[in-house]
Amino acid sequence: MGDRWHVEVDRSVCIGSAMCVNTAPDEFRLDSARQSHPTEAEADANERILAAAEGCPVEAITLTLAATDEVVFPPED
Repeated sequence: MGDRWHVEVDRSVCIGSAMCVNTAPDEFRLDSARQSHPTEAEADANERILAAAEGCPVEAITLTLAATDEVVFPPED
């Protein structure tokens, strides 16, 4: 069984660029205020979600392992 990620968007940081929606349209949506949110709070680990997090211009997306809360993205310094 593969890893599951908890997907979170910090709406106080999100600027509504829609990069995440363009990269992973099944995993992210913009609401009427043009704020991003994941379509599911938890998802199977996959390259589309990781690419969306990496491509966010303000690093508003955080991915953690659902089982352990270990941070997957953004990398810790």
